[in-house]
Amino acid sequence: MKAKWNKRLSSMIVCMVLAAAMAFQLTGCKGTGKDESTVADASGGEQNVWEDGSVLGEGSKQFDLTVADKEGAEVKFEIHTDQETVGDALTEIGLISGDESEYGLYVKTVNGVSADYDTDGVYWAFYVNGEYATSGVDSTEIEEGSSYSFKME
Repeated sequence: MKAKWNKRLSSMIVCMVLAAAMAFQLTGCKGTGKDESTVADASGGEQNVWEDGSVLGEGSKQFDLTVADKEGAEVKFEIHTDQETVGDALTEIGLISGDESEYGLYVKTVNGVSADYDTDGVYWAFYVNGEYATSGVDSTEIEEGSSYSFKME
């Protein structure tokens, strides 16, 4: 009878240890409220990477942004900002980075994915309401109800 009791006690202890370990694993990580991580961008700095459906930034203006990689996989964001241009809003939250040129910002990295035409033969194309943009991201003013996207082409 004592052996049976020891076996039950051992089983209960193992179950409690496993339950405690699972609880620590789930609550042990500090959450930021944003599903983000960081990766090195094309310039060697760090850039934030967020998951699909993330709501980013703070401010009175709001717009939707879709990012499609080379395979066509899409990640969608809801952006909030007080900036005037799409480029300023996305740069401020760390979603895009690139090089400044006489033509404006040459976007090389979007949501942690780099594209450099000189190196890879692909680039980030900027779209407004599904149409190829006629201006750069850094000179495109945010318009209420408009949607913006980057597609690797």
